[in-house]
Amino acid sequence: MIIDFHTHILPPSFNSRRSHYIERDATLAALFSDPRARMATAEELVAAPDEAGVDMAVALGMGWTNREVAQEANDYLLESAARHPKRILPFCSVNPAWGEPALVEAQRCARLGARGIGELHPDTQGYCLTEARVMAPLMELAHSLKLVVLTHASEPLGHAYPGKGSVTPALLMEFIHRYPDVPIVCAHWGGGLPFYALMPEVRRTLANAYVDTAASPLLYRKEVFSLAPRLVGAGHILFGSDSPLLTPARLLRQARSSSLSDAEKQAVLGGNAQRLLRLPDTPNKVMKKGGFKGTKPRSLP
Repeated sequence: MIIDFHTHILPPSFNSRRSHYIERDATLAALFSDPRARMATAEELVAAPDEAGVDMAVALGMGWTNREVAQEANDYLLESAARHPKRILPFCSVNPAWGEPALVEAQRCARLGARGIGELHPDTQGYCLTEARVMAPLMELAHSLKLVVLTHASEPLGHAYPGKGSVTPALLMEFIHRYPDVPIVCAHWGGGLPFYALMPEVRRTLANAYVDTAASPLLYRKEVFSLAPRLVGAGHILFGSDSPLLTPARLLRQARSSSLSDAEKQAVLGGNAQRLLRLPDTPNKVMKKGGFKGTKPRSLP
């Protein structure tokens, strides 16, 4: 099974009335002010994986700043998953800085089928992942509801692009260290976080953390699919495209052409996501080659 762990869908009205929603939400404005920035509906998401051979897709939110916009987008994610239960796995997006309303919305979405919280966008949402008073309540809720948390991540070096921010490996390390019992996914190869795993303390901290491959061709050479799993273990990598920004087919070609074994490719392309999201037919084996000296990502609490 191939699972695209990082995709985005939006209600059709967000595209037809783009300027209206951009005025209301800072994250949407940061990512979609350029009219060329693509938005996709659920039906377009389902059609694209059909062409690439992707079986299921995790549909993420955008790190909303406006509560009404967030609820409208969350409702669309949940309704889309209900229409396509074998193809779409919904997450929900809230702003931890909202306090209690964020917890209420996350609980509502979890009751309706959300598998996780994310994508978090701390820069536009106005908080830092290391602020305990902001993050602890939401992370405690995620732990109690067995939800995965996915956050945007950025490289401390390299070119600028819309959405690039301050969530770099050092900050991610502190965030992961504070919440070891919550499965945390760091998008975009964690801003390069796997390359620090040559340090023993980093490898230990990442025991229950994952990175996804979203937007990889825009950030790294294709060799990253061979190198990163050697550093953190294939069991810590989740295939993700960042569709509709990129097509899953493009990243699948890079993953399949990597030097990973067939079993490792199977884990990265879907097996790890199956286990993390507790989906049926989860492989019994966890890849040891290149892993944390016999350890593996811990299961959901």
